[in-house]
Amino acid sequence: MYSVKEAFYSLQGEGGQAGRASVFCRFAGCNLWSGREADRATAACHFCDTDIRGTDGQNGGRFGDADALGAHLESLWPGVPDGAHPQVIFTGGEPLLQLDDALIAAMHERGFDVAVETNGTLAAPAGIDWLCVSPKGRNPLVQTRGDELKLVYPQDEAPPERFTGMGFRHFYLQPMDSAPLASMEHSGDTMASTVAYCLANPRWRLSLQTHKIAGID
Repeated sequence: MYSVKEAFYSLQGEGGQAGRASVFCRFAGCNLWSGREADRATAACHFCDTDIRGTDGQNGGRFGDADALGAHLESLWPGVPDGAHPQVIFTGGEPLLQLDDALIAAMHERGFDVAVETNGTLAAPAGIDWLCVSPKGRNPLVQTRGDELKLVYPQDEAPPERFTGMGFRHFYLQPMDSAPLASMEHSGDTMASTVAYCLANPRWRLSLQTHKIAGID
């Protein structure tokens, strides 16, 4: 059984695949926050800006097996015969609580590249075509290799220096645009501080939430 908060077709807005048309599958649930505002202050991740509770979002629901969910996600791809290779992005919440070999295989059988956006606290199954790890606070990373590491910045408990020796092809800093900064040592404009860090440390690239800038859902 898979619990999906929402699923939709849009453009990837962040990181190394920004601008690519994709089907998004947002799983319900996370291992770092319950999704309840009452629990935010004491959660292992307190700055999430996403609704991860329930299955009542756009095209959400519960799916009994990988084939059922695979068919549902395939139906959201427009099927325009222009040679574009379809991609599905599994996100959350924490997608690795639910994503498994059967679902990866079901999407590959339908011709989709499989991308994942995870907090890195769980090991990723084999067969993922693009793996993005986004660390959250002091939570230890189990997944220390992948295609990109995308760090929301600043996080006092997760300085960029902690990750530079890990086995990722690309390193991105993304300015934090949610949660008050009063509890952090950092102050001022997060965009300015992120840009300054990337200029001083060229291994890191700036990632912007271009979907929000462009007004894309």
